[in-house]
Amino acid sequence: MKKAAILGSGPNGLSAAITLARAGVEVCVYEARETIGGAASTGEITLPGFRHDLGSSIYPMGIASPFFQSLPLAKFGLKWIEPPAPLAHPLDDGTAVLLEHDLAATAAGLGLDSKAYTRVVRPLVEGWRDLCPEILGPVLHWPQHPILLAKFGAFAAPPASMLAKSLFSGPRARALFAGLAAHSVLPLESAFSSAVGLVLAAAAHATGWPIAAGGAQAVSDALASYLKSLGGRVETSHPVESLAELGNVDAILCDVSPKQLMRLGVRDFDPSFNLALRSYVYGPGAYKVDWALSQPIPWKAKECSRAATVHLGGTLEEIAASERAPWKSKVPEKPFVLVTQPTLFDPSRAPEGKHTAWGYCHVPNSFTGDLTEAIEAQMERFAPGFRNCVLGRRVTTPANFEIWNQNLVGGDLSGGAMTMKQLLFRPTSSLYRTTKKGLYLCSASTPPGGGVHGMCGYHAARAALADSQAPVAPAAK
Repeated sequence: MKKAAILGSGPNGLSAAITLARAGVEVCVYEARETIGGAASTGEITLPGFRHDLGSSIYPMGIASPFFQSLPLAKFGLKWIEPPAPLAHPLDDGTAVLLEHDLAATAAGLGLDSKAYTRVVRPLVEGWRDLCPEILGPVLHWPQHPILLAKFGAFAAPPASMLAKSLFSGPRARALFAGLAAHSVLPLESAFSSAVGLVLAAAAHATGWPIAAGGAQAVSDALASYLKSLGGRVETSHPVESLAELGNVDAILCDVSPKQLMRLGVRDFDPSFNLALRSYVYGPGAYKVDWALSQPIPWKAKECSRAATVHLGGTLEEIAASERAPWKSKVPEKPFVLVTQPTLFDPSRAPEGKHTAWGYCHVPNSFTGDLTEAIEAQMERFAPGFRNCVLGRRVTTPANFEIWNQNLVGGDLSGGAMTMKQLLFRPTSSLYRTTKKGLYLCSASTPPGGGVHGMCGYHAARAALADSQAPVAPAAK
């Protein structure tokens, strides 16, 4: 392979480009928007001087990513900031459950469930360096660490609600795990909804849940700068409507969803492949509110100010009801809200003394209603007086997300639902490959799925290099 084109400048597209460039391939990334980054972007969307992350904000899998760890991103401006605690989960009694960096400290806050939490999570933390590459790739693969993967699988396969109730007797541990598992964007009664909860807990103790200094844009900018140092090019404001306009290239890697892929190459795909793409299932959408604040969020549980991420949802039962609702085309009265408050640890994002925060909840795909009041009611529930701190707000509906970034179909931030079928075959049994020679998919709609880690792009690029019989760079470890 001598020349390749990448469509989309999100972290996966840039990672695919870097992998190819490191193998000596001439690479150009085409981005339709004026700025790079996809959902890893930052901008002033409320008031002047208040910089908000437009999509992702917290990067447990970014700092843990074997591919990112293999890159000199610090030399290109990326600095991770680690809050004192990865996560806080406030409760109605005025206390909060803290997911601490230290496993023992976290377990101590769970009372009678301390031993059960330690028994399940400690092996994953101790084996994290080996486990992480195993889970950041296709589910179906030849495992390098089968015993460790089997230990993980034994607890990852059951539904999160069932696992929480069988492992833990108290409401604090159950609530903490429910909030972690809700990041799967699955009903907590679904098989494998526990997997994401276990991974995020282990990551908190092993490598942390950092933010990027300056905002999400710093991640994308560092990747692009490193790519350019390798001789790669990035062209912004360059939408690609047809693959034919890319000219004579040996490979095209698309950081797009199956829906966008069909628009680009439907006439060249086999009918069975087209059917598989049309059958691809998108998950619930996101409804997000960004706030410019006059002061830090006035949490009732003061310890919430130690974490950049806060889960608002109360009990396991309440969170389960909230996450079940979007799959039944309903919205909950009390949505489970994921909150970030980055300016507590990175004051560069707001004017002196001021702050930014955002909260979002899961809603039915393409939801058109208004949940701003419900989200802010949850904020008031755990931080009385919150509304008095709001200087400005920006609401992003599922439709707004898709208009901003066509990959976010119906507001789905994960690139497609992590159902059992799409956990194994994402988006099809061909994974990164298509039925058109030289055309690949490298987005979050391929394994391992959503999150900022670059592994979808990395694996897709390695597949393209293998198909071309070009030298393949060593696997990320």
